Amino acid sequence: MNKMKPESKIYIAGHRGMVGSALLRKLQNEGFSNVIFRTSAELDLRNQKAVNDFFESEKPEFVFLAAAKVGGILANNTYRADFLYDNLMMEANIIKASYTFGVQKLLFLGSSCIYPKMCAQPIKEEYLLNGYLEPTNEPYAIAKIAGIKLAETFRHQYGCNFISAMPTNLYGPNDNYDLQNSHVLPALIRKFHEAKIQGLSEVTIWGTGKPMREFLHVDDLADACYFLMQEYNGSEWLNVGTGTDVTIEELALTIKEIIGFEGTLRFDTEKPDGTPKKLLDVSKINALGWKAKISLREGIQSVYAKLSEDHFSAFKSRD
Repeated sequence: MNKMKPESKIYIAGHRGMVGSALLRKLQNEGFSNVIFRTSAELDLRNQKAVNDFFESEKPEFVFLAAAKVGGILANNTYRADFLYDNLMMEANIIKASYTFGVQKLLFLGSSCIYPKMCAQPIKEEYLLNGYLEPTNEPYAIAKIAGIKLAETFRHQYGCNFISAMPTNLYGPNDNYDLQNSHVLPALIRKFHEAKIQGLSEVTIWGTGKPMREFLHVDDLADACYFLMQEYNGSEWLNVGTGTDVTIEELALTIKEIIGFEGTLRFDTEKPDGTPKKLLDVSKINALGWKAKISLREGIQSVYAKLSEDHFSAFKSRD
């Protein structure tokens, strides 16, 4: 199978998001100079004709499908129709256009939320569709499952070299710190930072603090995606993670220490916990030769060190 070369034409869908921007940094660092992208204002990925026109004109050879409508529990549960519709349309249009216009290889990025809520742990790839989904993010999960199956069926029916990767919970540069829509790790960074600045005595955390989560730095994910695009041509989707997890309480205490907040934690048990445990089995991608490198503490320290008051002020003004 062909591999990407420095001059290969590569399209990153969603290049301004956390994942897409990490992919762009990775490709640029590896010497790739022919990377193309469009903002959502320039190209509405939900519009099939616009997507087809773009692919027909630009003719990308390789595609990273990182575009998605994403958010935390509150956003997923509030905007259920938007999460389902927008994600279905974006992935369907890009995957179909990639087949129609002869893309050599496509990598679709899913999410660990595709797996059943009460899944055996650690979660193996073959556990997909063997139980009920977590209700709070079911629409997003269904959309991502559809994307995996689209990539899989285009491979089986038409011989397309379309592969899929299922990352665990992500964090890193260009994360979302809006308290209404963010995931747990960036939300906690912001909460502890603002509590420290304001001299508050406590920080409230959603749920019991008992659920366990696995966290992967987005630069590690970009490294994994690059590895898979160059080295993997199999039909099975692959989990991408660290293979280790922590409780939300342990995560909160780590962030509290890094930021230097000296108050206490209060757990709001009236708020939902979500899935009790979600640890991916990453033995398959590890066996291929890829492993995560960035520890959770190191990753959070790096993220927080790069944030400035300007970031938090801008987020606060939009709340």
